[in-house]
Amino acid sequence: MFKNTDLTKTDLYAILVGIFCAGLIISNIIATKTFEFFWITLPCGVIIFPLIYIVNDVLAECYGFKKARRAILLGFFMNLVAVICYNITMILPAPSYFVGDEAFQVVLGSTLRLLIASFAAYLIGSLINAKLMVYLKEKYENKLFFRCISSTFAGEGMDALIFITIGFLGTMPVITLFTMIVAQALFKTAYEIVIYPLTRRVIKDVKALEDY
Repeated sequence: MFKNTDLTKTDLYAILVGIFCAGLIISNIIATKTFEFFWITLPCGVIIFPLIYIVNDVLAECYGFKKARRAILLGFFMNLVAVICYNITMILPAPSYFVGDEAFQVVLGSTLRLLIASFAAYLIGSLINAKLMVYLKEKYENKLFFRCISSTFAGEGMDALIFITIGFLGTMPVITLFTMIVAQALFKTAYEIVIYPLTRRVIKDVKALEDY
């Protein structure tokens, strides 16, 4: 995949972190809307959030937990900057001819509850995913599929539990809440299984690059 480029392993780290941060910001914008998947209600963040966990797996596997954690914390900080900018933008008075102010605030004006839910879920879920990926490598280094899927399921499960519980508890029946948590974790893990051949290929190619 990277054979005909002059990218180094260090160069690719910067690119992966950029994808990671961009994916996180996008997911938090669209996560405030839910959609019906057959009989299950899911937040729209599931569209892109699995990509974040795949990049997380690549970072943890190829660069180690410390650099993966650095990317996770940077993503957290950049998402916070984005939220601050959204709120400043919404406070600034719009000219009389601007007709989209209300729609703008609906899309970007997430409630404090959803912001707390999103930030806590992302930080804890991502760190669990990266830590477990590295921990399992010490015991099952040759079982990449098992490590990727196990770490993703643990991270996504905790992410779903925290985000949906904090964000939606009290707004819907408990059974619906529980169904959303289980369905979101399984949906994202299934996504990882489907995309695993690409994840494995990226990991293999990254490891083959020169460090500098």
